[in-house]
Amino acid sequence: MADNSLAHIARQGLWDNNPGLVQLLGLCPLLAVSATVVNALALGLATTFTVVASNLTVSLIRNLVRPEVRIPVFVLVIASFVTIIELLMNAFFHQLYLILGIFIPLIVTNCSILGRAEAFASRNPPGRSALDGLAMGLGFTGVLVALGAGRELIGQGTLLANAHLLLGEWAAALEWSVLGEGYRGLLLALLPPGAFIGLGLLLALKNVIDAGGQRRRAAARQRQDAGAPVGRGAAA
Repeated sequence: MADNSLAHIARQGLWDNNPGLVQLLGLCPLLAVSATVVNALALGLATTFTVVASNLTVSLIRNLVRPEVRIPVFVLVIASFVTIIELLMNAFFHQLYLILGIFIPLIVTNCSILGRAEAFASRNPPGRSALDGLAMGLGFTGVLVALGAGRELIGQGTLLANAHLLLGEWAAALEWSVLGEGYRGLLLALLPPGAFIGLGLLLALKNVIDAGGQRRRAAARQRQDAGAPVGRGAAA
């Protein structure tokens, strides 16, 4: 029987089944919007809100929706929340809304959101569905921010440029010129090829970490197996 504990659900979304690093879903906004940390964080938060709200709603109505129309209903639910986000961003974060452009409404077509609604929320109670959405959203946001930080740092030499667009005027002081004012930047990092290279490096890093974890667990099992007979013999 599959492990459905809260810790397992959280780990799946944040690491083991991360939408950006494992499922490789939502790559269009992931690669297109992650030129800076602020852009990446804004889209990540919007995606997280959408997947949490849609998962919760789908779970609540899962017994009321006929199987043959469930996908159109799920899409309508997701589109409703994306519309709310789009209107709010246009009203309160207008400059950031203009920068993100088409990628806000395109959240509707993010396969990871519809996939979680179909694969998890439609089969689980509201609490677990909301946690699954939160974990998946934060996992996706983490990849976006990590990629955005790397691209912004190499491409512009800064971190948190234009933070005031998301956090207000007080956040203008958060912009950090890491590599100095004289740094001319590497244009490749800000272009689509730089996004692919950065994502490839993140995938490689995750694989290295996972492989190291597997080796440590295997070594621990070997030590445990080697010590088990000794322990039984000593007890005898």
